[in-house]
Amino acid sequence: MTAIILDMDGVIIESNTMHAEIWKEYLEEHGLYRDGIMKWMHGKRNDQIVAEVFGREIGAEAIFQHGADKEARYRERMRPVLEQHLVPGIRAFLQRYASLPLAVASNAEPKNVHFVLDEAGLAPFFRVVVDGHQVQNPKPAPDLYLLAAERLGVRPQDCIVFEDSPGGITAARTAGARVVGVTTVPGAVLPPTDFTIADFTDPSLPDWLSPYTEI
Repeated sequence: MTAIILDMDGVIIESNTMHAEIWKEYLEEHGLYRDGIMKWMHGKRNDQIVAEVFGREIGAEAIFQHGADKEARYRERMRPVLEQHLVPGIRAFLQRYASLPLAVASNAEPKNVHFVLDEAGLAPFFRVVVDGHQVQNPKPAPDLYLLAAERLGVRPQDCIVFEDSPGGITAARTAGARVVGVTTVPGAVLPPTDFTIADFTDPSLPDWLSPYTEI
């Protein structure tokens, strides 16, 4: 049986622009500035982002706290506008394919993953939810997708992964899955994928999926 695994930021929710804005604010408050915020944060786990900007020498506790403070601000800002930020067509897509094994596999903080799925009422669609802190190596390593496939009880090569970042696509490819690129991040250059969509309203998506799915 085919399983479908979705990344979260940029696939379920259009959040990368807001993440970038909040990172910019947060860093400026700490006297730091980084050019091209979207590029260096896209698809990475929070501890990687914080260590890159503040320096790993600040220690694990401080790295965690900076990440937690920034994400608390993100959730506060996103909560009143979350529905408007859902990627177009995602709810209808999940309803259409609800009979298949569905999972979320995201580098995002656990609180952010559950915040989005719970607040949007999407959590019941997913049999499995894995985040970047459940594996030793986050994307672009394949660990998250291998773990999601294992928990779904399917082979990685029987999974179709929806991803918006180069690192996520690399992770899914390395795991052995088919990959659909989702082009929600302006200016992002994605590696080759099996199929590409702007969002889930693409009328050609069901036709492309039909050989792999039995609805």
